Amino acid sequence: MPYLGSEDVVKELKKAMCNPHIQADRLRYRNVIQRVIRHMTQGLDMSSVFMEMVKASATVDIVQKKLVYLYMCTYAPLKPDLALLAINTLCKDCSDPNPMVRGLALRSMCSLRMPGVQEYIQQPILNGLRDKASYVRRVAVLGCAKMHNLQGDSEVVIWGPWVNELYSLLRGPGSNNCLKGRLEENSEAGRGAVVHPIKHQFAHHLLKTISKLDQWGQGEVLNFLLRYQPRSEEELFDILNLLDSFLKSSSPGVVMGATKLFLILAKNFPHVQKDVLVRVKGPLLAACSSESRELCFAALCHVRQILHSLPGHFSSHYKKFFCSYSEPHYIKLQKVEVLCELVNDENVQQVLEELRGYCTDVSADFAQAAIFAIGGIARTYTDQCVQILTELLGLRQEHITTAVVQTFRDLVWLCPQCTEAVCQALPGCEENIQDSEGKQALIWLLGVHGERIPNAPYVLEDFVENVKSETFSAVKMELLTALLRLFLSRPAECQDMLGRLLYYCIEEEKDMAVRDRGLFYYRLLLAGIDEVKQILGSPKSDPSLGLLEDQAERPVNSWASDFNTLVPVYGKARWATISKLQRTERHGPELPNPASFATSGPLIPEENKERIQELPDSGALTLVPNHQITAECFEKTWLSLKVAHQQVLPWQGAVHPDTLQMALQVVNIQTIAMSRPGAQPWKAYLSAQDDSGCLFLTELLLDREHVEMQVSVKQNEARTETLSSFISVLETVIGTIGDIK
Repeated sequence: MPYLGSEDVVKELKKAMCNPHIQADRLRYRNVIQRVIRHMTQGLDMSSVFMEMVKASATVDIVQKKLVYLYMCTYAPLKPDLALLAINTLCKDCSDPNPMVRGLALRSMCSLRMPGVQEYIQQPILNGLRDKASYVRRVAVLGCAKMHNLQGDSEVVIWGPWVNELYSLLRGPGSNNCLKGRLEENSEAGRGAVVHPIKHQFAHHLLKTISKLDQWGQGEVLNFLLRYQPRSEEELFDILNLLDSFLKSSSPGVVMGATKLFLILAKNFPHVQKDVLVRVKGPLLAACSSESRELCFAALCHVRQILHSLPGHFSSHYKKFFCSYSEPHYIKLQKVEVLCELVNDENVQQVLEELRGYCTDVSADFAQAAIFAIGGIARTYTDQCVQILTELLGLRQEHITTAVVQTFRDLVWLCPQCTEAVCQALPGCEENIQDSEGKQALIWLLGVHGERIPNAPYVLEDFVENVKSETFSAVKMELLTALLRLFLSRPAECQDMLGRLLYYCIEEEKDMAVRDRGLFYYRLLLAGIDEVKQILGSPKSDPSLGLLEDQAERPVNSWASDFNTLVPVYGKARWATISKLQRTERHGPELPNPASFATSGPLIPEENKERIQELPDSGALTLVPNHQITAECFEKTWLSLKVAHQQVLPWQGAVHPDTLQMALQVVNIQTIAMSRPGAQPWKAYLSAQDDSGCLFLTELLLDREHVEMQVSVKQNEARTETLSSFISVLETVIGTIGDIK
């Protein structure tokens, strides 16, 4: 928010900067510039003194230059026309005898985020790459990375002379100064840009120099080498032998990068992948015990990923995953998940005792997570786990009782052999349950296995008496189902309360879902008790579901590409969403691609999805995705051209403008104008342009009487092959959309 009197402050500073007496005094002049920067950082709009600041850059004072360049980099996007005036000064400073001035000017020039600046920066960056001073060369290399980033996701290749100089720097002495920028350029591929493979000589040069780099550089090179494909099996194993020492590095990042490279390169050798995972067991365990919480959490996520392919891989080191009281909640949860996957006959007793201690943790969430973990282990070691869970009910704590009852509900469904023990443990626990999830679990158990629980009708009666004060509709619907089920096995004790509950749900309940459930059960009872038994007499357990929940061993190649990324931390689906949002923030919203269009909703039926996705390659035709043309320009161009092609296509059903427009957008055809649905006749005007600049203007005319679509195409350049390719694409889209009825 602008400060009071900000306009007066700007006028005062502008006047001071124009004062020749102040300009003659270097210290006073610098102080005025410092005041401008100070007000700029405080939120005042100082863009009106841009010209004065540009003039102030013509000085030998490096401190003053830094201040002025900071100002120009900040306001260049707002004043692009005026910022171009500063380019001349910056170019002169790039030839200054002082290497600090040359580097500062080049860095500032590369930081001017405004359109059209690339053409002015090409030569200064090239001169910087050839500079004798290592600082200037480093700034120039980073400038190449900045320019590559400004190109976004386009496939524009970096200027050829830059590439040659970068390769020369990489091969020459002191190549570390160049490596950071070169890898930064290529790391754009990991953020959605086009991935290009690296050459054989360059890859082997990196392999020879990687040992001379610091840990950061080694990690970047290992990640960069993922894009190299060895020519032969012999070369593959030579590379693995060269990288073997990095599996023992003291840096976790280098170890993880080397591990991923091993897994990717050895994708056709599962035994090599397994050996690598065995060798990195030690570094991963060390990372899981690291004082850095972030490193510990990431390592635990990768351990769980490895366990998907190698169950029990860390079983002999299960004590490393015992929780410490000082660890944060999220690390404790990860360790509990790992412990559940490491249980075997040898350590089950120790793991269960450890989890039992977590069940009384001061954190209710962590205590419940430990109880659910015991429930997961109970599918294999039922008797021991049921005994522990039963003892926990004796603590009579609400959050513990709620979690135990939910665990019992899942357990009796998957392991029917423990039903008797669970039914004996339930009486009395209803007094300590207030949570809706706990109530639903208890009510389900009482309804399904109520014939084994002596006081089941009386517990449900308490719920019926308090149904008016119950705030959760899910509890009410579960109570209706449970009481009706119990009525089938104990009718005398449940008949009266079932009638009262149905009356309340039908006559007084305001929630429509509960009311409809009550009406359904009432009419079902009117149909006869046999109908009720047929519908509600479902199985009380299904052990086969446990097999569905148990994850089969996944091959290493299914997750090797996600190793050493944030996918194990966030999950693949969530990380894909986050990455898409990040790309949108940097480069703006993306146009839908064929795959997303085909799966985005009911606009296109299943039988037509493949036709949209599998459009013809169209030879050398590549339509520009961001082609824009105004309606006035389209009309003027349309009237000046002759029809190059005209044909009639069959059409069925009504026109869906949104569907047609989206389908055309998929193949980079812009809709200029379109008639409203139902218009007689119906027309649409389209525009597209290929990468060579050839313009295609199209008119669609739908004749309802003859049920056909007339297509007229005009072309600004007579090219028969590209015209045929464009017609082929257009026919595919119209033919696909025309099949929608």
